[in-house]
Amino acid sequence: MRRPIPVRLRITAAVVVLAALALSGAGLVVYAIELQEIGEEVDQQISQELDELALLAGTSGTQDPQSLINTFLATNVPSPSELMLGWWGGQAQKIGAGSAHREVARDPELIDTVNDLLPGGGSTEIDTDFGEAAVVVKPVQSEVGPSDAAFVLVHFQDEERAQLSDMTQTYAIVAAAALLALTVGAWSLSGRLLRPVRELRTTAQEISDTDLTRRIPATGNDDLTDLTVTFNAMLDRLEDAFAGQREFLNDAGHELRTPITIIRGHLELVDPHDPDEVAATRTLVLDEIDRMSRLIDELILLAHSRRPDFVRPTEHDIGHLTDDLADKVRGLGDRAWAVDERATGPVVLDAQRITQAVVQLAQNAVRYTAETDTIAVGSRVDAENVNLWVRDTGQGITPADQRHIFDRFYRGRDSASEGSGLGLSIVRAIAEAHGGLVAVRSAPGYGATFRLTLPRGTSRPTPPAPATDVAAEETTHLQVTQ
Repeated sequence: MRRPIPVRLRITAAVVVLAALALSGAGLVVYAIELQEIGEEVDQQISQELDELALLAGTSGTQDPQSLINTFLATNVPSPSELMLGWWGGQAQKIGAGSAHREVARDPELIDTVNDLLPGGGSTEIDTDFGEAAVVVKPVQSEVGPSDAAFVLVHFQDEERAQLSDMTQTYAIVAAAALLALTVGAWSLSGRLLRPVRELRTTAQEISDTDLTRRIPATGNDDLTDLTVTFNAMLDRLEDAFAGQREFLNDAGHELRTPITIIRGHLELVDPHDPDEVAATRTLVLDEIDRMSRLIDELILLAHSRRPDFVRPTEHDIGHLTDDLADKVRGLGDRAWAVDERATGPVVLDAQRITQAVVQLAQNAVRYTAETDTIAVGSRVDAENVNLWVRDTGQGITPADQRHIFDRFYRGRDSASEGSGLGLSIVRAIAEAHGGLVAVRSAPGYGATFRLTLPRGTSRPTPPAPATDVAAEETTHLQVTQ
């Protein structure tokens, strides 16, 4: 199996290839443009020389073509890449002063070329010892009769092309240096850009079901930062899910062991021939099974409280919700039921979950109060929060119990034997799922008040730090005397 090519190498190679293609394309375009300009410049120089010859022929008083050519060669200075010749008798008879590469005048290829173009004249290109050259033949006629005289201009193009070649070589060297610098820069930059991806891979490899605490630092403001934040959020959800799973398994294993042990013990000791003992054991086993069923339902509910869809907030009128809660809790027992305060206005919350929490608090209040005690519910809203509470005038809660009362399976020192110890944990889970909290204010012998503080709007902010006390305004609801 072939080893995969690293992404960093792929990115660097792609950048270098694209840059090389761009630089090469730019160089070729510039070379073609410059080459075309050189050709146009050569044509312009040749046209200029021929125009000057025609002007001299029009203004000169002499009628002799050879004298005209001699005069032209004597009065015109060729460029460094030009050879000017006076041609008659089948060969070069006169060479212009300062002409380049004068020895080419005796080149057999040049002689044959010029003679082939005569007597009509024209232009062509030939190869010489000094490179490629353009040959232009301009016949000079006489009014008195035919003439074989001609002006021959040889333009050597390699000198201009040599300058272009030098420029191209310089460009190639600069482009190669730039490409090398770009390669180093692309390798370094791709390494920095891909560092979060490598950290993602390393973190993913190190993650196991026993260690989900690793997180990747998120810095910057780009797509990779967003990916890092998303990955960390996914790890948060996974950690919560695994934590909930571990808690569920630990709690289930711990709490279910007792009823199973009870059932097993009684079944082992029961006398199958004693109908009364069999009936009593059957009743006990069914009761323990019912308790196990309730316990499992509550554990599953707590496990689901970590899911984002555990609560589904919708808009409700807090006044109507308070009335519904008061009506429902009155059926929990014979107590002096009351409504301390009834708020009005719209709030956004999950009415079913809030009802579940308030009913649970009311059930606890019934358990720890007598028929002569008062249990009251109430609601209040402000600009940001909605407050719901359940107050009773029962036996109250000790400070030591208040510190642990919302912990799973915690039962107070004076608590009744029934109950799983999960009720207040469920209330806290419902409050935190809304982005709020639940708190208690109590004193032994003077009752207790449990208050739910929830955000009023649609957002789910981070809940405030848990507290075991409520605002001083609740003191008026306790209605106790010293």
